[in-house]
Amino acid sequence: MSRIRISGTNELIAELEKRFGKVAMQQKVDNALKKGAEVFKKELLKEFEKFADKRGSIDEITFSEPMDYGGKRTIRVHWKGEKGRYRIIHLNEFGTVKNPNPKGKGAIARAQRNAELAYQRVIREELGRG
Repeated sequence: MSRIRISGTNELIAELEKRFGKVAMQQKVDNALKKGAEVFKKELLKEFEKFADKRGSIDEITFSEPMDYGGKRTIRVHWKGEKGRYRIIHLNEFGTVKNPNPKGKGAIARAQRNAELAYQRVIREELGRG
């Protein structure tokens, strides 16, 4: 795997904010993140449908609104709903001592890897529209 170093991004962001305004740039980034989240959700649904029996985990997939997290704009995926699937998502993703290899082990990581290029393409296209 090759490492790529990109320099000048802070200057680029500062120039874009100067031209379009900070609020307008944040709105563009937020819209791009929402479109990217939809791409990730589609891939996540594909992975979860392979093992989900009652669709509880699928039905409770939700995304946060865009927010600042760790100095970057981001959207977080979480599980929220009546069935309380958030309690078992971590166990299903990584396994347990008693069940080290559940049916859905690694589903979120696979979805992330599979959606990476499409996600980047959508973000690039959305930010290029302005």
